[in-house]
Amino acid sequence: MIIGSNLLFHATLSSTNTEATALLRSGEQPEGTIIYTDFQTAGKGQPGNKWESEKGKNLLFSIILYPQPISPADQFLISMSISLGICDFLDRHCSGVKIKWPNDIYLKDDKIAGILIENSVIGTTIENSVAGIGLNLNQDNFEGIFPRPVSLKMAAGKECDRLACLKELLRDLDIRYKQLLYGDSEQIKSDYLSRLYRIGEWHLYKSSGAQFTGRIIDVLISGQIRIEQKEGRISEFSFKEFSYLS
Repeated sequence: MIIGSNLLFHATLSSTNTEATALLRSGEQPEGTIIYTDFQTAGKGQPGNKWESEKGKNLLFSIILYPQPISPADQFLISMSISLGICDFLDRHCSGVKIKWPNDIYLKDDKIAGILIENSVIGTTIENSVAGIGLNLNQDNFEGIFPRPVSLKMAAGKECDRLACLKELLRDLDIRYKQLLYGDSEQIKSDYLSRLYRIGEWHLYKSSGAQFTGRIIDVLISGQIRIEQKEGRISEFSFKEFSYLS
């Protein structure tokens, strides 16, 4: 087992990703090291976002990885494999699990988990990756309005054992990470697209201040999403270059 081979717990942290990065600066850590906590005072989301989590209710952790077989140009494969590991775990507890590009896990139209992957790249090699995961487990009330948050307890109708769920989730993540290291990128991408939120459906989007109707048709392993517009034009978007409307 790679992911979960070394567990480091802190009652409170500013951010598990920040702690993982500090550990890496102090020296190489065992691959698969998990830094987890009951509460983050400054939980990280994507730039400009924060992660809301009630103390002692959810899963908040980061994974230290050394995915050196993956080239920097293909680094979104890491996000794909982590997303699929979370989906594999959730499938055993609830239904309607989807991946919303680029970094969220949804139950139908509600957000249950978020991912933040920070890669350190030197030349043509990913030196290390820190994969931060926040998964709503037992929280009942959320301040956020959009995207609408949901927890596994709300979906499954029962309280979850946090440590048991963490260990189960780490096994699923480990299986997907090994699939990535073994070079099975085509299967990873195929599984990812089969899970993609709104793929093949016509919806309203917004980019550069203009609204358009389009359907998601692909996500590249470099990370860009491809959307076909009604008139037939296909465009590629990077993170923050477009938004979901309806």
